[in-house]
Amino acid sequence: MNQVQELEQAILARAERLAGEYRERANRSRDSILREAAERLRLRENREEAIAKSLGDRTFRQHVQANELKMQTHLDQMRWNLVQDVERALAGRMKAFSETLNTYDPWLDQLIVRAAHLIERDALIVSVNARDHKRLAARWETILDSLPAPKTARLADEPIETIAGILVTDADQRIRIDNTYEGRLERLRPTVQQVILERLLPSGFDTANLFSG
Repeated sequence: MNQVQELEQAILARAERLAGEYRERANRSRDSILREAAERLRLRENREEAIAKSLGDRTFRQHVQANELKMQTHLDQMRWNLVQDVERALAGRMKAFSETLNTYDPWLDQLIVRAAHLIERDALIVSVNARDHKRLAARWETILDSLPAPKTARLADEPIETIAGILVTDADQRIRIDNTYEGRLERLRPTVQQVILERLLPSGFDTANLFSG
């Protein structure tokens, strides 16, 4: 398994673990919302029953459906907020990984070497954040020695905004390999969000039992 795949697996594994931590909180919130919704609906149905007799079943059902739509919107917003919470926690885990020098630095060096093999140009530019820029500069000659001949690379003058990882381009910046945390997460986002939702909400926020029957 190459380093990029390992990063993908690490992101997915961290997402799954964090989603499990949030699942219990989501279940409690879901149960509370559904209990409150059921109670409000029961009281409303009692009040609306007399009106329904005169207005007819169609009007009454419209009121119930409107309540269902409002509740579903609220639940959808809660689900989205939970996904956002887990993604923020993922970013924190990635930042912690980037501070573990004995594992992060070799991983970063290998990403540079791999990009050099993939980009069909001899002159490359490596962009990293300000923290990694200082650390790479200190061992840059060693990194250059590990590049395949006749490849050469230089550190970009200006650091980029990223939690971790690298962006490698050719000298003309027409070819780029984005192995920053944000770049990888953006490409993996649908899969990551699916994993999060499956762990957080294995049965979903189903309110149909409240409004049907």
